[in-house]
Amino acid sequence: MAKTIILGAGLAGLSVSYHLGHQNCLLLEKASRPFGHIGSEIRDGFTWDEGPHVSFTKHDYVRQLFAESVGGEFEEFGARVGNYYQGHWIDHPAQVALHQVPEPLRTRCVESFLTSRPAAENQASPPRDYQEWLERAFGPVFAATFPVAYTRKYWTREPRDLTADWVGGRVHAPAVADVLAGAQGPLGRNLHYITTVRYPRRGGYESFARRLAVGANLRLGTAVAAVDLAARTLRLADGSTLGYERLVSTLPLPEFVRMCAGVPAAAREAADALECSELLLVNVTARHVARRPETWLYVYDEDKLSTRINFTEHLAPGNAPAGRTGIQTEVYAGRARPFPAGPDEIARRVGDELVAMGLVEPGGVTGMHTYPVRWANVIFTHDTRPALETIWCWLEQFGLRREADDTHPLTDWAQAEKSSAAPGPLAFAGRFGQWKYFWTDDCVLRGREFAHGKTPIPSDGIQGLEIGN
Repeated sequence: MAKTIILGAGLAGLSVSYHLGHQNCLLLEKASRPFGHIGSEIRDGFTWDEGPHVSFTKHDYVRQLFAESVGGEFEEFGARVGNYYQGHWIDHPAQVALHQVPEPLRTRCVESFLTSRPAAENQASPPRDYQEWLERAFGPVFAATFPVAYTRKYWTREPRDLTADWVGGRVHAPAVADVLAGAQGPLGRNLHYITTVRYPRRGGYESFARRLAVGANLRLGTAVAAVDLAARTLRLADGSTLGYERLVSTLPLPEFVRMCAGVPAAAREAADALECSELLLVNVTARHVARRPETWLYVYDEDKLSTRINFTEHLAPGNAPAGRTGIQTEVYAGRARPFPAGPDEIARRVGDELVAMGLVEPGGVTGMHTYPVRWANVIFTHDTRPALETIWCWLEQFGLRREADDTHPLTDWAQAEKSSAAPGPLAFAGRFGQWKYFWTDDCVLRGREFAHGKTPIPSDGIQGLEIGN
């Protein structure tokens, strides 16, 4: 019987095993390789990740671990982020770069902001939903034109359907003076929460986690078919069974619940209520270098499928052959917003959009392929917290130890280290296992928390590495 079995060998699973000691753990991974959503693929000389993963954590522990994983061989640079709106290029955050927004929209945005700000500042109660949060922060005109439109494309939901407790510091709520100055000309300073980023010089983003995988007790190509929480056994897809003393799941929580034996109807309904978006990556290669300087950019036009775009060689020069560019475009779908067509048609449309935006020269495409991602972003609807409460309450009888923030989208690591305790016989880790808005440093710190308990984790600002994924 394995002492600790970990389901999933993505970053969270590897971190748990690394920090508990690989000799004490068995990692089961249904894919043919580890690293999960931070996996990288090298194809025809181009390196592709699942979206623009970059490291911008403020946690010294994670910074050092990632640096050691690549032997100090990483690029460190100031990220340049941009926005595209109806043929206009706008610096990011757009709310403090309104001088690049065309008239009369620019004036309407400023007037709407100034009119709504006094009322927003006098609100004693928190916003009811993300729509209200956006309108308080930016005024109705800017909100409707930019973040509301982007919410439909990225989160695949109307902002009124979402809570606002996941936002944290991820969306900049501007000061009046900055909005007014930014409407006249460049502000002269970066107000985005991402400033300096790191990325491996070779091997893609997964290289930052390779140290975690060294010595891991991995069983790849191993799918779990069923879980008996009462008996503490797993039935694998090949029909064999395994027993465990402790089970740590990093699998998507709805999938985990559905594979458990004897799930009550309320818990099944709660699992069904949890929503997550899907992602289709369209990877395009072109015969010329990148035609824009941005590391990545956001597309607000709702008549375009392209939602977020990054350029491989802007992350590391070795990510593309000399004189060539790799352009990765993200297209999202969800329960309320399915994909409008099959992958080939979506790719064709994206290719046309890249030409229309001036990112690819006409006839410049040299290659194109798609990559589907079934689990992309956890969607924090008003049903999410009640659903998690139902699921966690049911799982307590099998050894789950409740945590103060286990229904909240974010984790305050400074607070977590003060109250952390050793995990029980059943525990969860990672974005999809815990159903949180986790970035990659959160996944690393979750594994460290399991092993270190009261070991201090520094409180040093934004916890984050990965942009949206």
